[in-house]
Amino acid sequence: MKTRAWIRLPSGKHLDLINPDPQAWLDSDLADRLSRTYRWGGESCWPRPLSVAQHSLNVLALRSTMTETPMSAGAALRELLHDGEEGLLAFDCISPLKAVLGAPFKEVSDRLTDAIVRRYQLPAWDDMDYRLHKLADELIAASEAVHCAGWPRNEVLDVLQIKLPILEEDPLVEIYDCQAWEPWPPELACQRFLAKMNELITSSS
Repeated sequence: MKTRAWIRLPSGKHLDLINPDPQAWLDSDLADRLSRTYRWGGESCWPRPLSVAQHSLNVLALRSTMTETPMSAGAALRELLHDGEEGLLAFDCISPLKAVLGAPFKEVSDRLTDAIVRRYQLPAWDDMDYRLHKLADELIAASEAVHCAGWPRNEVLDVLQIKLPILEEDPLVEIYDCQAWEPWPPELACQRFLAKMNELITSSS
């Protein structure tokens, strides 16, 4: 019998995590699941944990400020969906644990990533875009560690071994007029993520 790992999505559709069909989910399913998938193992110094949906919006917001030339809608959508497979898995796996879980986990994750790339026709990364993406991602991660998850600043370097500076200003404040670094309720994170996703899909088509 063919190995399958079905999950039921908020829309009622079904997704096989091992052999994912790019058309198996709705955009709202992806936004919903990313808003319910938490970073930092669910740890938070706020009343609620930080969602991958909010993190993704923050990385996009910071990345958008790094070049004078605006990103294309396709490149911005690629940035927004850079952790999309985590929403389908409902698991934000930290890099050291990924290495321990090894090839089987990577294969499942890569298949889901490929399904997202094909579904949304995301452009391939070039070297410069990927370097800027990683810089934005790691700057936001360093800042989340302190402002969202409660890591002491010295431990960000000594324990997490993140050598980048910690941002004091939250890039999302200017966009959403929100409290700096405060994790949003899942419903709000889903709404804002889906709105940005729909905007970029419309602009890139």
